[in-house]
Amino acid sequence: MSVLWFNLLGLSTLWFRWGLGLVVAASLDRLIGDPWGWPHPVQAMGWTIQRAADGILRLRLPPLGERALGVLLGLGIMVGSGAVGWGIVHLALRLHPVVGMGCDAILLASCFAGRSLRQAAEDVLAPLEAGDIPQARNRLALYVGRDTERLDEPGIRRAVLETVSENATDGVLAPLFYALVGAFSPLGSVPVALAYKAASTLDSMVGYREAPYTHLGWFSARFEDVLTWLPCRLTVLTVALLSGRPRHVLRLCRRDAPADPSPNAGWSECAYAAALGVQVGGKNVYRGQVKEKPLLGDATVLITSDRILAALALTRRAALLWLALGVTLLALRAWLQLRSTSVI
Repeated sequence: MSVLWFNLLGLSTLWFRWGLGLVVAASLDRLIGDPWGWPHPVQAMGWTIQRAADGILRLRLPPLGERALGVLLGLGIMVGSGAVGWGIVHLALRLHPVVGMGCDAILLASCFAGRSLRQAAEDVLAPLEAGDIPQARNRLALYVGRDTERLDEPGIRRAVLETVSENATDGVLAPLFYALVGAFSPLGSVPVALAYKAASTLDSMVGYREAPYTHLGWFSARFEDVLTWLPCRLTVLTVALLSGRPRHVLRLCRRDAPADPSPNAGWSECAYAAALGVQVGGKNVYRGQVKEKPLLGDATVLITSDRILAALALTRRAALLWLALGVTLLALRAWLQLRSTSVI
C-alpha cells in the first residue's frame, strides 16, 4: 500500500510540475517572447527541413517518389523534434529538478508566439499611425506573403488583422492546446507541443501547391490541416463566447468560413472578424498574381488599430481561459489520485 501511495504521489508531483511549467512558459512568452538573436527550436527545425528538402529535390524523383519521401520528411521532423525536446528535459532533470523545470518552461515558451504576434502587429501599426505608409508597407512585407508595394492604408490594416487572426490559432492557441494534451499524457507538454510546432514549420516551408513543393509538401500541408482542425474549432467557440455575441459569431462563421479554401484559416479569421464587427478577405496579390479570397464577416465598422488591438486582446483572453481550465483539470486530477490513496 505504501508503494502505491508513493507511486501516486509521484504522479501528482509530475502533473504539478507540468502544470507549473505551462504557467511559467505562458508567462515567459507574455513578458519576454522570442528575443532577437537568441537560438530558437524553429531555427533548427527550419535548417533541417531546408537541407532535407533540397536534397530530395536534387534527386529529381517522379511524383510518387517525392510524395513518399515527403511523408518520411514530415514524420521524421515531427517525431524527431518531439524526441529531442523530451531528451533535453530529461537530461536536465537528471542534473537537478529546477534545471529540468527551467528547460521545460523555456522550450514550451518557444512554442508560443503571443508576444511575437503582438510585436509584429505593433511594428506595422506604428509607422501607419504616424502617416508613413511606405515604411508600414516595408515592415508588413516582413510578416506576410502577399505583395505590399501598392497597399493603401485600409489594405495594410486588413493584412495585419488577417495575420493576427489566422496566427492566433497557428501560433498561440493550437500550440497551447497540444501542450495541454501533452500534460495529460505520459510524454509531457514539451514533446507534443514541439511536434506540433514542427508540423506548422513544415507547412510554412514546404506545404505549397506550387512547384517545387507540389508533391514533396503535400503530406506536410494536409497533416498540419488535420492537426489544427480541432484547436481551430475550439478557438472559434472561445472567441464567440468571449465576444459576448456567440450566436452572431457562429452564424457568420457557418455562413462565410466554408467558402475559404483553407479548412482552418477561414474559420479563425471569420471568428475574429465577426466578433469585432469588421470584414476581411477580398483581393490579394501574390508575386504579381491577383487572388480573390472570400469575404468573411460583415463590415459593420472599419478596420482600425483599435480593432486590431482588440483582436490581440481576444487571443490573450482565450489563451488565459484555456490555460486556467487546463491547469485546474491537472490539479483536480492530482487531487483525485491523492484522495484515492487515503481511501486505500
